[in-house]
Amino acid sequence: MKLNKKLILVSLLYFAEGFPFGIIEQSFPVYFRLHGMSLGHLGLLSLVSLPYALKFLWAPAVDLIGMRRQWIATAQYLMAALLVLLLPLDPAQPGFLLWACIAAMAIASATQDIAIDAYSIELLKPSEMGIANGFRLAAYRVAMVVAGGLFVAIGGWISWQFTYIVAAAVLLVCGLVSSRLPPIDVQRPEVSAKALFAPVLDILARPGLIHVILFILLYKLGDLAMGPMVRPFWLDRGLSTTEIGLITGSLGIIASIIGGLAGGLFMVRYGIFHGVWFLGLWQSVSNLTYVWVAAYPESGHWGIYVASFVESFCAGLGTSAFLAFLMSISKKQFSATQYAIFSALFRVTGILAGSSSGWITEGLGYSQYFLITFFLSLPAFLFIFHARRWIPSDNATPDLKS
Repeated sequence: MKLNKKLILVSLLYFAEGFPFGIIEQSFPVYFRLHGMSLGHLGLLSLVSLPYALKFLWAPAVDLIGMRRQWIATAQYLMAALLVLLLPLDPAQPGFLLWACIAAMAIASATQDIAIDAYSIELLKPSEMGIANGFRLAAYRVAMVVAGGLFVAIGGWISWQFTYIVAAAVLLVCGLVSSRLPPIDVQRPEVSAKALFAPVLDILARPGLIHVILFILLYKLGDLAMGPMVRPFWLDRGLSTTEIGLITGSLGIIASIIGGLAGGLFMVRYGIFHGVWFLGLWQSVSNLTYVWVAAYPESGHWGIYVASFVESFCAGLGTSAFLAFLMSISKKQFSATQYAIFSALFRVTGILAGSSSGWITEGLGYSQYFLITFFLSLPAFLFIFHARRWIPSDNATPDLKS
């Protein structure tokens, strides 16, 4: 299959992956609050993140049973049906059926993610994963904007019932497209107890395991540790909600899309390893822009705009490289399970660092905390050459004109 067609498929798949996540994470809280759900019940919505964090637990089923496109399409059809089923239920008095619909949609969305990631890994050669992840990030971001921004606006302008019926139709179309995805010939193990543990045993047998796990845990640490304090910093510096909406909904999205695509193009020429260290370095250095803005209040709102654009752009660079790395080290015959494990790992340290970010910032101030996040991003580079040993090579350079 030509690269152009692969990039189209990756873009469509990751739009389909980002769309339900945007509905669940960004649209549902607005819809439920407007329809009378209490703040206590809204807080419980945070639990919908659990399936995304724990999806590695049922990823082996996606590896061993059925075809990738069957899992993807079934999950999309199920989510479309759940959206329609949810409409007549009263958020002001949430009962078992409403919570069951929300939970089932989150599980279906996480399952779709497993299958889409696995299909993409099987579809792409290692040399194509860099540019493909640039397109992946762009498509995912666009889907988040559509689901969490445009559809919320339509819900307010026209009606929420119309909005979610349209969203269900989008998922239905995605299911029809996914059911016709080209099959990929990858030899996978037969269903057995041995096959169930084979992906994990394969990882444990690799050389330099501890060093590579530490690399995965630490690579995004500085970025993830800074995230929880960025919006409070904007508010404390006096930005209006309109300005915050401009940064998150327009400026940040555009910058991260450009960064992701630029990172993909860089890896086309220089490969995943050089992308990981060089683009990752820019990702780390970008935290210093917030150090500067926090230390010099006279930089004003324009300073925050510049810092936000630089940080989002560089985060796009680093993320495209890191996801390409995680894809490349996941073996095709175990792609669903191994990628789910690797992608879950790097969130662990970010959650831990983010949970203590508020207390540290209260004690030291924004500027000092942002400086700490810069230093938190550096230890990963101690293990960069161990990570290099895991990156396969297909000895090919992707032809962007093909």
